Amino acid sequence: MLTAGPFLLRPFTATDAPAFAAAVRESCPGVHRWMPWAHAGYTEDDALLWFSLCDAGRLDGTSFEFGIFDAASGTFVGGCGLNQFNVSHGFCNLGYWVRESWQRRGAALAGVLALKRMAFEDLGQGRIEIVVAVGNEASLGVAAKAGALREGLARNRVKMNDEFVDAYVWSLVP
Repeated sequence: MLTAGPFLLRPFTATDAPAFAAAVRESCPGVHRWMPWAHAGYTEDDALLWFSLCDAGRLDGTSFEFGIFDAASGTFVGGCGLNQFNVSHGFCNLGYWVRESWQRRGAALAGVLALKRMAFEDLGQGRIEIVVAVGNEASLGVAAKAGALREGLARNRVKMNDEFVDAYVWSLVP
């Protein structure tokens, strides 16, 4: 569990599945373009499958995915995580999303800053990459506010909806 300002980051539990699925369905019109897994038919079973993948990644050290929750109310706000660890070179990827009704309240930034501390202080990483598809202005803004450096545009860097798209590569270093 990580404290992140007015938010709390913690691993998902099965009881989070209804809120997670509802948040995905609420947000799919705005986030589906950037996260193809977020679709209008997203179910609690889909959430439980994701949670089991998160648990497995945590156990084998290949990913550390968290739910973002409002600390005061316990409301599910979004998700963030560290993944795609490059063990040889000591860096990883950081990703985040916030449900539609909680956007622009600082949740993504709080999550990024908490995971930044975890990656550098607890996991000994030397670099974190944030990869943001061209056009995803909200995520670009979060990366900039978190103090990341935009290093460049990588052509065909991510695949979304079966199409390769260009993305900006941002970095955080200790």
